[in-house]
Amino acid sequence: MKLDLGTLMQRSDEIWEESILPSLSELIGIKALSPLFEPNWSQIGELDATIHLFRDWLAEQKIAGLSHEVHRIGDLSPVLIVTIEGTGPGEVIFYSHLDKQPSTPELWSEGLHPLKAVRRDPWLYGRGSVDDGYGGYLCATSIRLLQEAKIPHPRCIMIIETCEESGSFDLPPYLHELTDHLGNPDMIVVMDSGGPDYDHVWMTEALRGLVSGTLSVKVSHEGIHSGNSGGSVPSSFRIQRILLDRVEDSTTGRILIPEMHVDISEEVRQKAESLKEIVGDSIWKQFPTVDNLRQVSESTEDMIISMNWEPTLSIIGADGIPSVQDAGNVLRTNTDLKLSFRIPPGVDSQTAISAVKSILEENPPYGSEVSFTPDSAADGFRAPPLSETISDAIHDASNQLTGLPPLAIWTGGTIPFMAMMQAKYPEAMFLCTGSSGPGNNAHGPDEKLHIPSSKRLTAVLSATIAAISTNP
Repeated sequence: MKLDLGTLMQRSDEIWEESILPSLSELIGIKALSPLFEPNWSQIGELDATIHLFRDWLAEQKIAGLSHEVHRIGDLSPVLIVTIEGTGPGEVIFYSHLDKQPSTPELWSEGLHPLKAVRRDPWLYGRGSVDDGYGGYLCATSIRLLQEAKIPHPRCIMIIETCEESGSFDLPPYLHELTDHLGNPDMIVVMDSGGPDYDHVWMTEALRGLVSGTLSVKVSHEGIHSGNSGGSVPSSFRIQRILLDRVEDSTTGRILIPEMHVDISEEVRQKAESLKEIVGDSIWKQFPTVDNLRQVSESTEDMIISMNWEPTLSIIGADGIPSVQDAGNVLRTNTDLKLSFRIPPGVDSQTAISAVKSILEENPPYGSEVSFTPDSAADGFRAPPLSETISDAIHDASNQLTGLPPLAIWTGGTIPFMAMMQAKYPEAMFLCTGSSGPGNNAHGPDEKLHIPSSKRLTAVLSATIAAISTNP
């Protein structure tokens, strides 16, 4: 039976309105912090609560051949495996996650809250809406649409983890344990990305990796009056500045660690030029910067390359520093900074983090106590080409539903699962896409999901998955 994209789109809209958005709104109300941010996640039970909610939703979907099981290995965060038996040849693995980043309610706009779903069309606001709560709903619905239309589809396995925002450090043992069940996938679909507008269907061809850890500097065993110590005891903050200068040029932002760089090909530069013609200055405009802030790069194409193919450093947390209100005139005992490096595809994360540790701990300034404690290391990813059949299906669906062809993009963020699965299944195709786009603010205040593009992507994914059962 031939695909009727108009009917698929209509049913997608109906299911989103009647079923997905109500359940996703409940999911937003569960804090569900990732294990890195909530060590007591097991006792609190919120990660389990998200899985229970999603399983209850699955039970209402009338998807034939569906089964699901929660897997637990020791004290690791749980993984939900959903299996939908195929009605045609082929195998697909879908990936999404239910854990979330922390948030500060005070930073959200009036009337909004990270744990309260608020719909203001075209958006659904709330933590976990776009990163990545919607993913499992969208993937399961794409198969439901095919079954309702009596279109053959491959066997589908959904891997839904609860540790992604921590770097997926609990996931590898599950992938090993489930090897036989996962089979030999033709395609792996990840719904945790997007693009620079909501008009096109975007496919992510490359993702940066991530290494992070805590740089600790200690100079004394107790606080010292700054009038007595200033000029004699070096401050832990100044030593932090000295150490950071070893790894980053503070004037340009360039990372000074050779192990974190890759050669940038002419092909990459040409693609950046092409993307510039499409996105214009929209990438820069999406950021909620102060009025007079200037971008680091001199041109849009340089910014696109820097965001995706060059390493960067962000200081994402600090300990040992009191609030301004509580600060006394004391030379503090220590300063601890959480360092987060984004690394380009092709950089080995373990090599990179070893280099960081060696550079920062060598020859501590003034003989201070310096340590760098790694907590996350994930490789980047670069997708192999799609087959002609799959590529044609995506193009046809995109053109019919949007009037525009699908476009390839790179993403400066990290999905550790991608590199893990590429190492495990080197012959598989990868489709990394999603509903992220300008202003979605994943990880930040006012996180929100673009509802119309999510409905449309559901139908596009249905057409893509159906093509796998006809792929030669």
